[in-house]
Amino acid sequence: MSLSDYKHGSHSQRQLNSSLYSLPIVENFGKRSIRTVLDFKNTTVPDNLDIRYAPLLFFTNLRRIPRLKAVCFLLSLTLTFFIMVSYILVWDKRGLLLTPSPFQLRPMVIPTNTAAITEASSKKNLIDMEELVKIIRSKQDYLPRKVPDEKEVSETDPHLILTEPKGANAVVPHVSSVLPHLQEKVHLLGRLTHSEPQLFSVIPHHFLSGIKSPCWYEKFLSELGSDPYQRNLFTARSKSFKTLCDRLRTSFVQHLHHRDSKLFRLRCLPYFYIIGQPKCGTTDLFHRLLLHPEIKYNTMKEPHWWTRKRFGYIRFKDGFQESFPVEDYLDLFDLAAYNIHEGVSGNSSADHRALRLITGEASASTMWDNQAWSYLHGEREETEPPFLAQDFIHAVQPDAKIIIMLRDPVERLYSDYLYFKMANKSAEDFHQKVIESVQLFQSCLSERTLRSCVYSTGLSNAMPVRLNLGLYIVFLLDWLTVFHREQIFVLRLEDYATNLKTTVKKVFDFLSVGPLSEQEEAALTRRPMSNTRRAADRNLGPMHAATKDLLRKFHQPFNHKLASVLDNKAFLWDSI
Repeated sequence: MSLSDYKHGSHSQRQLNSSLYSLPIVENFGKRSIRTVLDFKNTTVPDNLDIRYAPLLFFTNLRRIPRLKAVCFLLSLTLTFFIMVSYILVWDKRGLLLTPSPFQLRPMVIPTNTAAITEASSKKNLIDMEELVKIIRSKQDYLPRKVPDEKEVSETDPHLILTEPKGANAVVPHVSSVLPHLQEKVHLLGRLTHSEPQLFSVIPHHFLSGIKSPCWYEKFLSELGSDPYQRNLFTARSKSFKTLCDRLRTSFVQHLHHRDSKLFRLRCLPYFYIIGQPKCGTTDLFHRLLLHPEIKYNTMKEPHWWTRKRFGYIRFKDGFQESFPVEDYLDLFDLAAYNIHEGVSGNSSADHRALRLITGEASASTMWDNQAWSYLHGEREETEPPFLAQDFIHAVQPDAKIIIMLRDPVERLYSDYLYFKMANKSAEDFHQKVIESVQLFQSCLSERTLRSCVYSTGLSNAMPVRLNLGLYIVFLLDWLTVFHREQIFVLRLEDYATNLKTTVKKVFDFLSVGPLSEQEEAALTRRPMSNTRRAADRNLGPMHAATKDLLRKFHQPFNHKLASVLDNKAFLWDSI
């Protein structure tokens, strides 16, 4: 085709102008309408065409569209449909498509600069926070949970009867004789402990007198040449503990106790538990406590046995794996048991000092993590866990010492976010996740009790940041239902960081251990801090002021009640 054909319009050019992929030529522009991609009007079609043939004309022209464009067009229509449906569902709060969470939010745009965030927060989030704080205050005054007493826990289920009852003539009641209102709890406790039925049969009702640690002699029934640590599941997950077991087994026989032609091994439970919270300095405190000569024989900081491993969970997202028996847990304290046994057997002053040795563990999940009940009994309708980890600890060890380390919940949450999130971290991303989590919590609280929302596994999994871990007062009150106030020592990370020596001395006094020598005290203060913030996370800077303000308002009613219960205004964290 020549250039003049393009300028004046030949017959073939007119055909091209009628095609679906051309624009009208310049000289014809304005004289007739522009055809769109779906304009099938053909100038060669008679004006008096019967309407009955219009559908046939549509499909005739449809064949002129390239297949790729047709497919792309249909995909675009489908995608647009799903997006529209998704937004409609979000707005009706019935859940986003393909999203399993029962708690949903309205979509919201998160600004990327601090000024815009502050403005958005002042316009929208403050109103929401005022409403939420009112709801929180109205639900904070709830009745304490009914706690199963020691007899209920240990004697009312045939699988959990102690091997050595309190009295020689003690009679264990049959389940059918239990009061009706206890039968459901008895049944549930039996199911909850089904994965670890040996708990109450292995641990006796009384511990050895004259020994500070909760220890007892257990009859050794295996052959002398057998490996006592061969099947321990902790050795497969801790190289340091496996190395220790290799060392302990070489002198295992020498540490057996002989009595009446029978062999016994000394078993011990932890004397103290550092139960929480995560990112509050528990790791640093634990390792400094090990510098004391009466506490040094500890092998693992966080076994997470009471809350997870005894039920067969390492990480709940990975599902059930393998239950860690109570014997494996007790093996963790064998190093201390070996030394205590030497103290029992010897007569020297050094041996007598061994009787003062204590052990401890610092699983930061013990205070708050009771998700196992929902995984084991997801079909049940309870919205609050009927049994908590402290119920079991108290049942076997009512005199245990409990240490709780807390920090400003606002800063704790940001530290938790930086530590556990591996990629794409930023102050803006944290702000967005905080807003989503607060809205999810508010959605739950509008329908459930405060304890139900705090312990809800579904809500915990749905929230992008672990907001519930900072609601310290809810967890503390539940621990106070089973342990006396004098058994629980609560300290603040802020005091620990600013006055290390004084704070650690208070912990030592709580544990009733002797004073340190000058050299031991110097070593304790010189020790570098554990689990400090990574350099890359420090470079991200602090959270936005708007984020901090929002979290301050959210935590305020919880902190007020915490400070009231502890009778210490420092736990308000209002001067930070």
